This record gives sequence, structure tokens and C-alpha cells, in this order.
Amino acid sequence: VQLQASGGGLVQPGGSLRLSCAASGGFFSDYAVGWFRQAPGKEREFVLGESRSGRRTYYADSVKGRFTISRDRAKNMVYLNMNNLQPEDTAVYFCAADPARWDYVTRIRDEYDFWGQGTQVTVSS
Repeated sequence: VQLQASGGGLVQPGGSLRLSCAASGGFFSDYAVGWFRQAPGKEREFVLGESRSGRRTYYADSVKGRFTISRDRAKNMVYLNMNNLQPEDTAVYFCAADPARWDYVTRIRDEYDFWGQGTQVTVSS
């Protein structure tokens, strides 16, 4: 499966943004989906992830209560909904897919086999 992330941009602190991840050559229903981000000079870090079933979702503590994931199965799209953005959320954001079993989701980067190219999110006034 090939993934393509989009929707990044410049947003003021406290603002909202929705990132999209489109899949081709496969279906998101066959994968657990994760979002990661990488700030300049830092390691790529887990943001949140959802199991194939949609019943399990893990969040990084830094985004809990502000970020959510949603899927549009008909469009084969996954979204990262980001609210109350802060300057420390500035990073390149990546979507990733893991061909996991139905109710499994992981925070471990290396368990995700497929990656999108990343989209830049900048939070600044």
C-alpha cells in the first residue's frame, strides 16, 4: 500500500488543522494506522494510532485531549484532527500503516511497514 499525507500548513497557537492520509494499492481496513511526527533535530515520535477494528486507540501524552484520529472507510482515508495546536507541535507529520491483527495497535515505529511522505505543520504567531 502507498500512503500520501497532506493538509499541513501554518496555523496560529490555539488553532486547528486536519491532516489527511490517502491510501492506494490497498485498504486502510487491512491496517492499523499510526501518525508520527518529527521535529528538526529530533527523533520521529509516535503521536497516536488506531487498530484495524477502531476499538483501540493509543495517544502520546502530549496530544491526549487535543488530537484524534478518524477514518472514512468509504473514501479509504484516515485523518488526524488536531485542536489547540501549540508551537511544540511544529513538526513534519507522517502517517503509517501496520498490517496488524484486528485489535492490535502499537506505538513502536519499526512495526509500521508503510509510510507516507510527510506533511509540514508549523504552529506560530
